[in-house]
Amino acid sequence: MEFSAEAIANWMATYIWSFTRIAAMLMVMVAIGSRTTPKMVRLYYALAITVAVFPILPAAPLNIELFSLASAFVILQQLLIGIAIGTVSIFVVQTFVIAGQIIAMQTSLGFASMADPMNGQSSPVVGQFYVLLVTLLFFGVDGHLLMIELIIRSFETLPISMKGLLATDYEKLVGWFSLMFRAALAFSLASMVAMLLVNLSFGIMTKAAPQLNIFSLGFSISMVFGLFVLWVTMVNVPFHFENQWLRGINTMCELLNGACEKQP
Repeated sequence: MEFSAEAIANWMATYIWSFTRIAAMLMVMVAIGSRTTPKMVRLYYALAITVAVFPILPAAPLNIELFSLASAFVILQQLLIGIAIGTVSIFVVQTFVIAGQIIAMQTSLGFASMADPMNGQSSPVVGQFYVLLVTLLFFGVDGHLLMIELIIRSFETLPISMKGLLATDYEKLVGWFSLMFRAALAFSLASMVAMLLVNLSFGIMTKAAPQLNIFSLGFSISMVFGLFVLWVTMVNVPFHFENQWLRGINTMCELLNGACEKQP
């Protein structure tokens, strides 16, 4: 069996461009794209997925040479598509990081902070607790498998070419910043109201008994009530995660030109 140079080049182009889109998503998405996951593990994971799905992927455009300027633009477009899809999942998790920071400041737990493995910066422990919980929910609902399925189906709805995402697609990503803050505020609102009542009670106690040193007692009691509020509001995490994850899925489907509609 003989293969022409053109056929080999087309095969290599299809593999490299497909690998670029899949690897870009894995390098950014939740958990798998974090700094705690070694880069070589992510690389081998992307290679394995590309090899597994390569036989069913559409052929690469025949009018674009692999080693050309046009091919560089194609690779850039694949990178942007994969990064955009992975960024949506990051936005879903960052919603609870913001909510954790709001709750931590209201419950006097903001002093306790630790390194965030996702972005390499320090953040309140409450936010990290929600990150771990939401990450477990993400894997529990097979979110990583759904994202891999969407990125594979995107080669049909958004074929490999020099044309990638539109300006309106990037506008949708920017719109996620307002969604994050609104969802974080909605999630932390119950804790904020509860701690407001606690602080109001301290104010009444100070007015009724001025000799009571409220500054020495208020901080410790606020922390205890803060931990109690966290325990009570724990049941709301799956509900808010489901809402944000469904928004994320809809956004990813819109970015990929209706890849969800291709599901059987």
